[in-house]
Amino acid sequence: MKNTIRVERAKKRISQETLANAVKATRQSIHLIENGKTDPKLGLAVRISTFFGLRVEEIFETELRP
Repeated sequence: MKNTIRVERAKKRISQETLANAVKATRQSIHLIENGKTDPKLGLAVRISTFFGLRVEEIFETELRP
């Protein structure tokens, strides 16, 4: 799943660790999500988007499969 977490973090000048602490996740989880290696569960996706003041669909781009 593509996302703009890295871009949003850069705008706020915060580290993966800072974001992870704010959304109750691990730095490793944030790293994997940012790099498209894993998809966040809905609750974490909501916490991340809320942290940035954006809607989930503004952070995460879902790919619909036929």
